[in-house]
Amino acid sequence: MSRRESREAAFKFLYQLEFRRDDPNIQREMFLDINSIPEQDLPYFNEIIDGVMKQKETLDSTYSPLLIGWKIDRIPRIDLILLRIACYEILFMPTIPTSVSISEAVILAKRYSTEESKSYINAILGKLIPGEKE
Repeated sequence: MSRRESREAAFKFLYQLEFRRDDPNIQREMFLDINSIPEQDLPYFNEIIDGVMKQKETLDSTYSPLLIGWKIDRIPRIDLILLRIACYEILFMPTIPTSVSISEAVILAKRYSTEESKSYINAILGKLIPGEKE
């Protein structure tokens, strides 16, 4: 499994957490039982999950000022999860190039969200790059 696939699995799990209020640890165990994630990919998968869950408020407050004309509660949940994952990677995982985090979020938006989503996700995340903020 590649990092891209691990990121996509983390996205699916975080999306699941938005709807199921059961214990996240039990949900994670069940998710991992159903989805085979190789042992070597678990640290990255778990870091994304744990980091996004722990830093959710920080992440939302980082990109929400960039939602020109929108509020977080109007953004589709799929897009919120993608923004949170990419924002987490940009802020807390310096070994991942910012361009990769943005590109991967756009790819997942193309696959799972609306046609418009990829454009505004790209624009919002692009403004997080130093020197690119308005």
